[in-house]
Amino acid sequence: MKLKKTFVRLATASALVMGMGAANAAEVNIGFTGPLSGGAALYGENTLEGLRMAAEEINAAGGVKVGGESYDVNIVSLDDKYSPSQAAVNGKRLVQQYKTPAVFTPHSGGTFALQAFNQRDGFIVMSYTSIPSVTEKGNKLTVKIPPSFTDYIEPFSKMAMETSGKKVAVANATHDYAKYWTKAFVPKWEAMGGEVVADNPMDYNKSADFYTGVSKVLAAKPDVLFIGGASEPTGLVVRQARELGFKGSFILMDQAKIDEVAKVAGGLQAVEGSVGVTPLSSSAIEGARKFVEKYQQNHKNVATSETAYNYFAMHMLAQAMQEAGSVDDPAKIRAAMPAALKKIPAEYNPYDVNGISENGALETDVQLAQVIDGKVVLRRLSDVLSQ
Repeated sequence: MKLKKTFVRLATASALVMGMGAANAAEVNIGFTGPLSGGAALYGENTLEGLRMAAEEINAAGGVKVGGESYDVNIVSLDDKYSPSQAAVNGKRLVQQYKTPAVFTPHSGGTFALQAFNQRDGFIVMSYTSIPSVTEKGNKLTVKIPPSFTDYIEPFSKMAMETSGKKVAVANATHDYAKYWTKAFVPKWEAMGGEVVADNPMDYNKSADFYTGVSKVLAAKPDVLFIGGASEPTGLVVRQARELGFKGSFILMDQAKIDEVAKVAGGLQAVEGSVGVTPLSSSAIEGARKFVEKYQQNHKNVATSETAYNYFAMHMLAQAMQEAGSVDDPAKIRAAMPAALKKIPAEYNPYDVNGISENGALETDVQLAQVIDGKVVLRRLSDVLSQ
């Protein structure tokens, strides 16, 4: 039975040593808590896959080298169904049972839940959320992986207004992250001369039929729909809005990705005029091109920023362990991240992340995307705001 349990554990560790020679004798467990079931399951799987891809590469290259010993990276993943309370339970289990020095989570609710005890219990929260307050709390063991969503609101609004008009209807998701977005988006839209003609958030995580909710906001005759949550249900909202006759454009919260949304909605023509974050496959960055090539070797679905950012963050974490000379001292590992960033090869850095702030926010130049005539057109944030 003991041998059977050991085999199962290794098998569920993403087959990290497949195609290699003998595995290293030592392991370092890295935790993940996120939605692996329910409406946001695809989103959770995308983030987790980035960690798995990086772990496979790290292990194939000999593992994390510390103090003359090499450690294989073992990803331990637990499903929290997008529930902050379950994320907290998972975090406790990951740290106490698996001794993880870092726990990745792809939602703000999970991040805040883990931040309630991570400094006391001694682990780094690797947060894939763009809510600025994540790193404004003074938590010294938190890393915010993507850019802040507030960076997108003004340029997204400007682009949508130029394309479609100034009347917007809010039809986004109901989870905490969507609420943060709405709270920041509405006053900015109105300050720019826009009008909010309807507001009807929907539970993207539990429903696959959005006709009633979408019909309600379309009755207000908006030019633009502000929508977003996980990409898959967001794509359903787009498809159903088009089926109900909506001709305008969409502003997509950064959690939803244009290429994934389009795949569900019926192609890029279904999201014509829409604005969102840059699809990875459209990026001109060297690391992004190489990442997409690697991803497509073993996957049929599109490569997303969730996957790519977490892939990068896992490589950064492993490099920081080597710089710190420790796989189990979170404070030293976190302190070593600036030095680690300088040593990460471009092929592991799909977004040209070039720094980390004192409070733990990764720093990169932001690109924006808009669908025009069925094609994804890229624009720099600074260029949009300067025009």
